[in-house]
Amino acid sequence: MNKFETICDTYKHKQFVTKYMNIVIEKLISKSFFHDNSKIEDPELSVFTEFTPKLANSTYGSEEYNGFLKEMNVALIHHYANNRHHPEHFPNGIKDMDLIDLIEMLCDWKASTLRHKDGNILLSIDKNQERFGYSSELSQVFKNTIKLFE
Repeated sequence: MNKFETICDTYKHKQFVTKYMNIVIEKLISKSFFHDNSKIEDPELSVFTEFTPKLANSTYGSEEYNGFLKEMNVALIHHYANNRHHPEHFPNGIKDMDLIDLIEMLCDWKASTLRHKDGNILLSIDKNQERFGYSSELSQVFKNTIKLFE
């Protein structure tokens, strides 16, 4: 291969990378537009109307918080069934998710911490590692990614 062929091959490679990155970008834009639309209709709307303020005044992962989740069961079952950015959507949790789902999930977690008086995304990542059973490596990737939001 000569230099010209190498340059041509590199540009061809770059075009493929751009093509695939644009697929990811388009999926993320679509996900952002439709995120949590199921919450704006019943059976979720009435339950989230009641419990969102209660959740905001509780600590994520606390007994109180988990008690609220149990009371929200009907709405959460519907929500998880209709939103694949939740590990509960899948039979094998996070193991069945793709990167697009994980990105939406992480953004959702970060945004959710802003609703809580004592919200902390780093603590949420740690608690969710225990809750959902993902690896320390994935936990660190989440923590590395969160730095983009600062």
